[in-house]
Amino acid sequence: MSTNLHIPDHVTTTASLSPARRWGFLVLLSLGLFLVGADNSILYTALPELRAQLHTTDLEGLWIINAYPLVLCGLLLGTGTLGDRIGHRLMFTVGVTTFGIGSLLAALAPNAEYLIGARAVLGVAAATMMPATLALISQIFPDERERSTAIGIWVSVAVVGSASGPVLGGLLLEHYSWHSVFLINVPVAAIALTGTLIFAPPNMPNRNRKWDFASSLYATFAMAGMVMGIKELANPDRNMILFALAIVVGCIGVAAFRHRQRVLVSDGREPLLEFSIFRNRMFTGGTLAAVLAMFVMAGAEMMTTQRYQTSGGFSPLEAGLLVASAALPAIPASVLGGAYLHKVGFRTLISGGFLVIAAGLGVGMWAFEQAPLWVFVLCFVAIGTGVGMVMSVSSTAIIGSAPRSKAGMASSIEEVSYEFGTLVSVSILGSLMPMFYTLMAPESVSHDVELGVNDPVFGADAAAAYDSAYLYILAIICGVALLAAVLTARCFTGNPKGTVAHQ
Repeated sequence: MSTNLHIPDHVTTTASLSPARRWGFLVLLSLGLFLVGADNSILYTALPELRAQLHTTDLEGLWIINAYPLVLCGLLLGTGTLGDRIGHRLMFTVGVTTFGIGSLLAALAPNAEYLIGARAVLGVAAATMMPATLALISQIFPDERERSTAIGIWVSVAVVGSASGPVLGGLLLEHYSWHSVFLINVPVAAIALTGTLIFAPPNMPNRNRKWDFASSLYATFAMAGMVMGIKELANPDRNMILFALAIVVGCIGVAAFRHRQRVLVSDGREPLLEFSIFRNRMFTGGTLAAVLAMFVMAGAEMMTTQRYQTSGGFSPLEAGLLVASAALPAIPASVLGGAYLHKVGFRTLISGGFLVIAAGLGVGMWAFEQAPLWVFVLCFVAIGTGVGMVMSVSSTAIIGSAPRSKAGMASSIEEVSYEFGTLVSVSILGSLMPMFYTLMAPESVSHDVELGVNDPVFGADAAAAYDSAYLYILAIICGVALLAAVLTARCFTGNPKGTVAHQ
């Protein structure tokens, strides 16, 4: 996540706020950011229970997870500008209120379709809140040292929120129903909203800034078509009409988005995305690193929690703690990577980090069947360490290499990159896992893994098929990590000491 933000010229700092009020408001902003991060991964441990309670299909399960990052990605490019226009305090207030309402709707969902809609509402709320949190920090901390400390806390909360999602979900499911993973958001959102009304600085709108809703809408259509196309492509019983429709929607979304950006430029307005920015190899390398690091992390977390609950006999909490062994090392690795960037350089940290991930996955595939569980856990520690190395400096590469005139655009792309990595990972790996199982399981139980592993006759064969599918998924993630190491090494060739230069 970005630690840089383009603040419009009209915005003035709020130095009149007392220290207690500034730091108190930071706590409230952190609560909002924690909700955004945790909600991205909290359902990883809840999917098996959702499948049992709501009788969801694989397609519905995919959309329950993906509706949130899909809407978040589509809107995130433009909501920062909207915050400039109407004021970031108002944006945060609207976002946290909508998050509470969306969480309540999700908790009360009677079926999968209703839950998918509620998750989309949560995506809108997250896209509204996320840019506002960092903008408000920049406003309320005029002192550079205090601001750096506050932003460091902001980054840590984002990482901890994402890492704690599976564990928090597992802990709640250990004692309560699946509704609890959404209900817990409601009181937290209420506290953040009440505190905002008390502690927040005055709203600072800039009516001269223009928000382009059309660009965000077209981006959302493009990504929705991509997700649906991937799912149908991986479906052995694919509906060719639905697949063709998804491709058409995705292509129209991409074409409309590109055309809209050209129109904005011709009108003298700043586009949400200029594709020419990717001509900078360091910028492209940083973006690739962010996307692929989240692809690896999200895929490893989600698929591992599913496997160990479905065919491994783990409780949701045990599965959540297992994947936390990968998430927790990412925090110190990220801190140390940022501290030593100037000594070791981007290529060592980013490409080297992906090699550490690949090594951890390679040993993990062997340990899965040949070694005790604690060896497999150590392999996940290595994966988390590698992800932390990559994520520690990918944001620096993106923001630091972008032209100063495009600082706001670079910040938006940086934030979207992480969410896009999660979206693509869930779409691809979440589609391939059931496809592999279907191809290898006994025909009578190949349509439903939950029924298959509990079948009195074919249960052992179904479980073996699901375990083999999981190993294939790990192999794919390992291949992606190796490819990422090669691609980023090429992007960062010629920059041995981690220096960046604005154009």
